[in-house]
Amino acid sequence: MQRYSISLPLRVCLLCVLLVLTPRGAALAQQAARVLITGTVRDAAGTPLEQVSVGVEGQPGGTNTDDAGRFALSVVRPLTGKPPTLVTRRLGYQPQRLVLNLAENRELSITLALAPRAMSEVTVRARNDETNTREQVSVVRIDPRSVKELPSAFGDFNKILTTLPGVVANNELTSTYTVRGGNYDENLVYVNGIEVYRPFLVTSAQQEGLSFVNPDLVDRIEFSSGGWQPKFGDRLSSVLSIEYKKPQRFGGSATASLVGGTMHVEATSPNKRISYLAGIRYKNATYVLRSLKQQQGGYNPTFYDGQAYINAALGPKDNPERTSLGLLTTFAHNDFRFNPESGQATFSTSTNQFTRLFIAYNGRERMQYDTYQGGLNLRHNFSDNLQGELLAGALISREFEYRDVEAAYSFAEINRDPNSPDFNQAVRQRDVGSRFDHSRNNLLARVATLEARGRWTPGTRHTVRWGAKVGREKIEDQLNEYSFVDSADFVPDYRRTRLLSDLSLASTRYQGYAQHTVEFDTLRTLTYGVRTSYWSVNRQLTVSPRVQYSFITRRNPNLSFKFATGLYYQPPFYRELRDQTRGTQATPKDVLVQQAALNPELRAQRSLHFIAGNELRFRQWSRPFVFTSELYFKYLTDVIPYDIDNVRLRYFAKNNATAYAAGLDTRVSGEFVKGVESWFSLGLLTTRENIEGDSLTQYAATGEVVGRTAQGYIRRPSDQRLNFGIFFQDQLPGNPSVKGYVNFVFGTGLPFSPPSLPEERGTTKLTRSYKRVDLGFSKVISLSTTAAETRRVGQLESLWLGLEILNVLAANNVAGYSYVQDVNARTYAVPNYLSQRVINLRVIARF
Repeated sequence: MQRYSISLPLRVCLLCVLLVLTPRGAALAQQAARVLITGTVRDAAGTPLEQVSVGVEGQPGGTNTDDAGRFALSVVRPLTGKPPTLVTRRLGYQPQRLVLNLAENRELSITLALAPRAMSEVTVRARNDETNTREQVSVVRIDPRSVKELPSAFGDFNKILTTLPGVVANNELTSTYTVRGGNYDENLVYVNGIEVYRPFLVTSAQQEGLSFVNPDLVDRIEFSSGGWQPKFGDRLSSVLSIEYKKPQRFGGSATASLVGGTMHVEATSPNKRISYLAGIRYKNATYVLRSLKQQQGGYNPTFYDGQAYINAALGPKDNPERTSLGLLTTFAHNDFRFNPESGQATFSTSTNQFTRLFIAYNGRERMQYDTYQGGLNLRHNFSDNLQGELLAGALISREFEYRDVEAAYSFAEINRDPNSPDFNQAVRQRDVGSRFDHSRNNLLARVATLEARGRWTPGTRHTVRWGAKVGREKIEDQLNEYSFVDSADFVPDYRRTRLLSDLSLASTRYQGYAQHTVEFDTLRTLTYGVRTSYWSVNRQLTVSPRVQYSFITRRNPNLSFKFATGLYYQPPFYRELRDQTRGTQATPKDVLVQQAALNPELRAQRSLHFIAGNELRFRQWSRPFVFTSELYFKYLTDVIPYDIDNVRLRYFAKNNATAYAAGLDTRVSGEFVKGVESWFSLGLLTTRENIEGDSLTQYAATGEVVGRTAQGYIRRPSDQRLNFGIFFQDQLPGNPSVKGYVNFVFGTGLPFSPPSLPEERGTTKLTRSYKRVDLGFSKVISLSTTAAETRRVGQLESLWLGLEILNVLAANNVAGYSYVQDVNARTYAVPNYLSQRVINLRVIARF
């Protein structure tokens, strides 16, 4: 058998690097030997069970079974005393305890029985604070398999999040989402502990490529919508933490649909020391974009990416997992080309008169961005209770946006008389105008980070974590935009604008954290700590204390309560610093030129979180369910106001507002249909802001301005009062290979207002609800009954055939409004409709 070895000099170098992480290196010589335990977990019918928690009683760490029910766990061989006990747990099943005989090197086969009733006594739990969401506030675990099966326009990973309470995404064409009144930039995303970024220049959802996370490679998903622990970074709204797989055997899949395809492979080396994942994805959105009413023309959107994750066990023979090295590399190419030709939209005016807008286009637009990201993760166990990590990350993003588009438009009233032969036809055409847009925007972003982390478990009830991180950022941005609007061949001066800038920003960020988790007993858990950061641009030091407390009631071990509070900062990134109103001047040609500039004095936004919630686990129809509810309040200061234009955020580059967000999130999940998990989510929210110096103009009856009054608190752009989401699965009785899926999202309207009328910001009535129902049907055809361990490499295991009906209700959802004017300077809000009903076919081959 092939062996994996490291030269002596390399071992010495690795040891020196890891000893820097912690002063506990002297404990190396005292570490007990470890044994690798592998096995399979099945139910009483012999079906493999995935996502089963496997751990050793009294020892830190743990693991989960994969989709084949398999697990691999490194167990400490005790020097003295009784042998260790393996504990396996899964919701809805009785926990299984097995005394290990470490002298035998055999494959374990474990069978879990269904729990006949809710247990009244306290169960023994393996220590695994990475995965025990019951002790954490606002954290949801998501089954990775649901992500692949969820019906959506492009199979986007983030669409599963929109079915959770408090998460909003009113546009099926984008992977962005908002959480509890925040915006897209306020969400953290980690993959294997490495922070990932999204492109900077994307202006519309049609231009977006693939989201970063590849569902084929995912092993564990945790999502936090507020009150997270200090170990996570400095943002205001949410944290999405993804762990990619560590394969135990060869496997793979290939997916094909009408909008693209994917392929992935996973394997291990013969000695099991090296495992690797690799996946590629391709997306062509032409099929879906052709259903848009607003713009018709020649679409050529091409998006593809590739990702690989390699993990190597570098430890000695008796404990290979003692030292491990993980390498994550990704690249993404996104090329959106579009030659618009025509478009139309029908809308109603303030006088309830239906109007139709006809548009004729000439020109083209192209948006391209290439992103390269990578990360290195070196882990080492100095002793049984002391671990260290060293992470390095890098990002290079090259983006450009070129546009030369002229649009000529005309208005026409609509005949609404149902008895007329011209019903719903355009009559009385009027008000011809045009608009021209020119863009030559380029951006280059480079980010490099280095981080050290440590974890110490001095006893069975205490866990201490700490970390320090330094990052270097360099942004080069060139903007050159020009536009004008005319009506009846006349272009007023105020309708001609130009934006010019040639900006660069180089900066360094420093971050650090420390936290302590105390388990007072099996019922009560407290986590507290502090996080700090410093940015070289604004020279601001932030200190962020955070506390979480949870307890399980003694009378009912299925009922738990959680509380959290903390101060959260979001230091500005490049986009928040860019102020497009500075340096405004008129040129000799009377063109209004905006010379964009950076505001280096911009401070970090600050948010104080208060969260209280509960979790109830119960059984209904002899099946497991979980009900969670949370009340939250966030008070924000030093707020940087912003406007939303499709998916582009335009910041004011000023800390001139205070805001708040308050709401209630509830969710019930479980096996509504035996054997498959579904959930219903409801979120209620109100979020408002008070902008300093913002006021309303008062007019006399003659139209003369007589004064101005302060607006006070107004609705924020993300103020969606109600959000309801459903992910429901069903299967044929007696034939679980045939399934049905429903993805339903409903949200009340968001506030929209013309960008040229700041006094109407947050007060307009241009709100429209978002409702979308996607249906899916699938059939799994099993092609091999051979056990995974004995199956030939490359042999097909199964085929997954799917039919999806997207936007079943054919709802005319709106992504935003375009504002056009007639010759009388009257402004019309023209809705930008999203995709209509489309049908998609998908095939997934697994081997």
